[in-house]
Amino acid sequence: MEAANADPEIVTRNGKPVSVILPIKKYEELIERAEDAEDVAWLKKMRTKPLHYRPLKEYLAERKARVASGRNSYTIA
Repeated sequence: MEAANADPEIVTRNGKPVSVILPIKKYEELIERAEDAEDVAWLKKMRTKPLHYRPLKEYLAERKARVASGRNSYTIA
């Protein structure tokens, strides 16, 4: 595949396509699009869940207790 050729090259085995050779720039664009699609799907899923709000004082008290006990990680449900 020539450097100037931006068309993907399809590799076949026994007459069936098994892989594709493409320029790194096209590959990176493809990966970026896939990651963007995953992000959009995640956002759509999160928007269907009910929002959970609580008073700031309640959060800060829980956070203070968690830090004091050494459990500094937080899991979002």
